[in-house]
Amino acid sequence: MTTAPLTDEDAVTYASWFKALADPMRVRLLHLLAGEQHSMTVGEITDRLPIGQSTVSHHLKTLAEVRFVLAERHGTSTRYEVNSACLERFPAAVHAIMRQS
Repeated sequence: MTTAPLTDEDAVTYASWFKALADPMRVRLLHLLAGEQHSMTVGEITDRLPIGQSTVSHHLKTLAEVRFVLAERHGTSTRYEVNSACLERFPAAVHAIMRQS
């Protein structure tokens, strides 16, 4: 089976995705948001995970930088949700890296 080689741009993008997921708490945070299926504030997330608000905010910033989560301002607070496009693109990235069609 022949698959197209990775472009330099794709390799950089995919590496940034895996780097963002290299922290177990970020994986748990993403899992929480995906399971809730609605946006959540930092305070709501903090109530559900064993870490403080500043740490949650730091992890959300990392996940937002690679577009795994989307942030939307509502008045004085920000609500975070999983970027549904990731549900499609991330598995495709794994297949491309592993040369699977």
